[in-house]
Amino acid sequence: MKRYKIGEVSRLTGLTLRTIRYYGELGLLSEARTNGGQRYYSDSDLVYLKRIMELKFLGFSLEEISKIIKLKEEDKSGNKRRMELLTQYRSKLSQDIERMKILQEHIDELNWHIKQLEEAEDGFKACPGSLCASCEHKSRCIFFKEN
Repeated sequence: MKRYKIGEVSRLTGLTLRTIRYYGELGLLSEARTNGGQRYYSDSDLVYLKRIMELKFLGFSLEEISKIIKLKEEDKSGNKRRMELLTQYRSKLSQDIERMKILQEHIDELNWHIKQLEEAEDGFKACPGSLCASCEHKSRCIFFKEN
């Protein structure tokens, strides 16, 4: 089994030394020490670090990650962690789909404003103005009011 010094782990993962130490302090990563007190890590620790990085990229908090990792102590089969990950992934996916819908509505609104201003005969001054009643966008416009 290969052993890695913390500097090697940092180079292999792109994480800072401080981050690796912090993950150890939080209990997200087990670390062994030499007789001289120097930290060293195994291949399995690298896998955990990469999993942590993946989960962080997917929007998991360190608290959520810790909860998932610590399920190992309750269930050696890994089934509880698998089920928790499935639940969390589905939740994150649902949240992201909702955020995507909101972002798409925002993009559509910006496109509408761009089109509206590009088509205005007298630039910005024409909107709102005397042409509002005949404007094709009056149903969406917050400035138009029926008399």
